[in-house]
Amino acid sequence: MAEPAGPPQTDRDLVSIAEARALARRAKQAWLEVAEFDQARIDAIVDAMAAAATAQAEAFARLAVEETGYGVVEDKIQKNLFSSQSVYQFIRPMKTVGVIARHDDRRVVEIAEPFGVVAAVIPTTNPTSTAIYKILISLKARCTIVLSPHPSAVKCITRVAEVMEEAARRAGAPPGSINWMTTVTLEGTQELMKQRDVAVILATGGMGLVRAAYSAGKPAYGVGPGNAPAFIERTANVRKAVHDVITGKTFDNGVLCSSENSVVVDEPIAEEVKREFVAQGGYFMNKAESDAVARVLVTPQRLPNPALVGKSAVFIAAKCGITVPPETRVLLAPLDGVGRDYPLSGEKLCPVLSYYVVKDWREGCERCKQILRYGGMGHTMSIHSQNEQVILEFGLHKPAFRIVVNSPTTHGSVGLSTGLDPAMTLGCGGYGGNITSDNISPRHLLNIKRLAYEISPVVSRWDRAGGRSADGDVAVPTSSPPPPDSRRLPSAPERTLPPAGISADSLSRRIDEFLGSRGFKGATVVRPGPDPASAPPLDFVCEEDVRLAIQAGRTLVVSERAIVTPAARDLGEQHRIFRVAPWSG
Repeated sequence: MAEPAGPPQTDRDLVSIAEARALARRAKQAWLEVAEFDQARIDAIVDAMAAAATAQAEAFARLAVEETGYGVVEDKIQKNLFSSQSVYQFIRPMKTVGVIARHDDRRVVEIAEPFGVVAAVIPTTNPTSTAIYKILISLKARCTIVLSPHPSAVKCITRVAEVMEEAARRAGAPPGSINWMTTVTLEGTQELMKQRDVAVILATGGMGLVRAAYSAGKPAYGVGPGNAPAFIERTANVRKAVHDVITGKTFDNGVLCSSENSVVVDEPIAEEVKREFVAQGGYFMNKAESDAVARVLVTPQRLPNPALVGKSAVFIAAKCGITVPPETRVLLAPLDGVGRDYPLSGEKLCPVLSYYVVKDWREGCERCKQILRYGGMGHTMSIHSQNEQVILEFGLHKPAFRIVVNSPTTHGSVGLSTGLDPAMTLGCGGYGGNITSDNISPRHLLNIKRLAYEISPVVSRWDRAGGRSADGDVAVPTSSPPPPDSRRLPSAPERTLPPAGISADSLSRRIDEFLGSRGFKGATVVRPGPDPASAPPLDFVCEEDVRLAIQAGRTLVVSERAIVTPAARDLGEQHRIFRVAPWSG
């Protein structure tokens, strides 16, 4: 008897869209509560989730391999533990609530503010480890989360979410803190990313998905494909360099986007490197074999064939009609160029490496640039060398934001074998069309408020004219910095009192000189004196004239065509001190 047909795709799309909307609303309600938690309560929730994920690391790994068919159980266990232990230990001491920093020298106080609801898109290549990681960093930042699993990894991702949600609830998290979609379609995922209640997007996947995340109208951290080259320079420890490349490329059968995809070898050591690859399980394909693998492994769209992603080198060789020794760990394809005419020069997500020989490090530098430009701009590369100057040159000139030195790119890029921030989402910066080049952590899910205390009092031109500051003290010039001990927080800065401003006589003289230079001859400002009534009408009046007249208790006689500054007019009319002289012709 035939199995009943499933619901039409249009119905699944509608269900997925409705689910995305409901979960986003639920997460927003939970966030309103989570956002008010103190640091101790947040840390207790993170502690409980990390412990629960660690206990289930092996079960998660087995479920992921069983469901997706990608990778190696032992390696997925290590990735799960990396997320639940290494990432956890890195984020545990972080302050993510309230005042997180005080800068006494600048008198600035920084206060953490969570983004809100996180829409987290999880890939099929690293499903459980990425889910653990994104849930931990989101809750650490006081953000609630909605997971959108890859359709081929819904079961294993759902299981991770269930285990961590239960642990979070026991530790005091409200219902709705961790949410996950169970009916997943492209339309549903796009709806989730566009939802009003979603504040920020963490997208890991193909370029189409990442572009959709960046066009959703929300802040987004999107990470696309990698195409990491590994350069082995003539001063390298060849045995270790080859070991590192094979270790990185075979880890979980090459499904991490930062795993090595090409080897670029300095000519003086090319034969030694080739012998070492063969000794450690590498198989160098001839032209016909390379073409056979390229036809099966690379689709017409220049993407890896999902049927071979995360499979072993022996499995791939068999599927492509190639006979290799059973101990083969990686397949190597010697190539002459990079680009569409060389299909194996792109990202492969399996233990297949393209292989190049260059005459020196400068040519190697250019070849690595070509590889990164073909796919993987801004992501990751490695250099194996003992020459610090060459290493620095690669750091200065390569369009990659993680340049791993003498270590596998797979492990070094995520912070497993290097001092980089431990993370499963790696920004590619401007080169890769990403907003950041960082390894993503809870810091990227926080906005920072800043209390900024005055350290340099501001004096307006009106204050300078009267020699007084806004609070009645003698004005403090903006060019005079406060004394060093005034920068302490939270006490207010002390102020020094400089001499009073310019004298009235000096000001009058400067005004007369200025008016004379502009053609106003004979302009006279009346000052307090023995006989002010005998002075001629004024042709120009400034604010200082008005202030002096008010102090002396007299009026100012102005001509009909007198120039009166706006400030002087306002002050004079307020005190009714102007009198217009009769027109004299």
